[in-house]
Amino acid sequence: MEDSKEIREKVLGIIGLGYVGLPLAMEFVRAGYKTIGFDIDVKKIDKLSNGEIYLKHIQEERVKDFFNSGLFAATTDFLRLNEVDLVSICVPTPLDKYRQPDLSFVENSARAVAENFKQGAIVVLESTVYPGTTREVLLPILETGGNKLDMEFYLAFSPEREDPGNEKFTTKNIPKVVGGLTKQSRRKVVEIYKTIFDEIVEVSSAEVAEATKILENTYRSVNIALVNELKIIFDKMGINVWEVIEAAKTKPFGFTPFYPGPGLGGHCIPIDPFYLSWKARKFGVNTRFIELAGEINTMMPEYVIMKTISALNRKKKSLKDSKILVIGIAYKRNIDDSRESPGIKIIELLQEGGAEVSYYDPHIPQIYDMRQTDLVMSSVKLTEELLKEQDAVIIVTAHSNIDYKNIVDNSSVVIDTRNALSGIKSSKIFRA
Repeated sequence: MEDSKEIREKVLGIIGLGYVGLPLAMEFVRAGYKTIGFDIDVKKIDKLSNGEIYLKHIQEERVKDFFNSGLFAATTDFLRLNEVDLVSICVPTPLDKYRQPDLSFVENSARAVAENFKQGAIVVLESTVYPGTTREVLLPILETGGNKLDMEFYLAFSPEREDPGNEKFTTKNIPKVVGGLTKQSRRKVVEIYKTIFDEIVEVSSAEVAEATKILENTYRSVNIALVNELKIIFDKMGINVWEVIEAAKTKPFGFTPFYPGPGLGGHCIPIDPFYLSWKARKFGVNTRFIELAGEINTMMPEYVIMKTISALNRKKKSLKDSKILVIGIAYKRNIDDSRESPGIKIIELLQEGGAEVSYYDPHIPQIYDMRQTDLVMSSVKLTEELLKEQDAVIIVTAHSNIDYKNIVDNSSVVIDTRNALSGIKSSKIFRA
């Protein structure tokens, strides 16, 4: 067991400086560790090297403390991994076009570590993966050249639990689950992580830690699918699902509120259940319940389009050649993250239907260079004149800094997918 002073002198590294890796780097620095951030994106490295941040939801005071500490360096030079005592891998784990896991970012990161790691380095995978990935994929790569687990290196899994824009829960105070490939590997990670995070939750294996993350997001996916399906059913009955949820959540036990929307977004909930389904098939198990939830959530953008067409028809307009303004491209309110956003899919479907589409999002000035779309668009300026020109406005993301009454007052048709207009009464409003 190393003493506290020896632990504090360790150099920590992070591969992947996105929505998970950068906040994690900030916590490493706040705890007093010299930290090196690695990324293949030169633009990110240049911004960080110039004292700029590209994640707008992070508080300015935290950013200032981070850069003023003198403890952080950002680089594209993976040779510098040989300076690092612990490296956390925080890279994307998307699905390919066949909805199968794409672990190429994880595998490339592991190879970079294997080729350059410091003797006795601790490797922690934080990216969301299917149970068994750390042992089956990372371990063989790190063992290249005869390196032995718990001798030349240590290996564990600790799932990220980031919730961008959540002011109550941050990287530091969200309990940190840690599962090692061995007890010794887990202990090595815990010795360092307990000096950084408020609470450490130790589990018996990397597989349990991997499954924990999958369970958390599958739980959310299934329950969101349930309320999305109820939204469609209740709409046919003339019942407002949002009012139903508000009434149901007054029950002090046995009910947790989930809310419907235009589809799932973000890097986790739309993707993680499919990782589990893919892995389950290798064991001959069909995940019918999980896959059904995925199907319901995936079809919600089409439902929004159907409701938009219905609303236009009442105004004796067709979707073709209509001017449609989409409000909000971020996958959730008050953040600048559009990964897997249903807003992207909705724009594509509108364009396929022949509509003339524009969007407004105060947090996302441009859509470009994204894995899930070839769209290249810029946010328009939201003016009364623009609203009056539109045949319909679709609220996809309910950012808090938008004047929704002004939107209703100056629009002919408004399709609300987020209950953003709950306090406004107008015949112009259609729920979707």
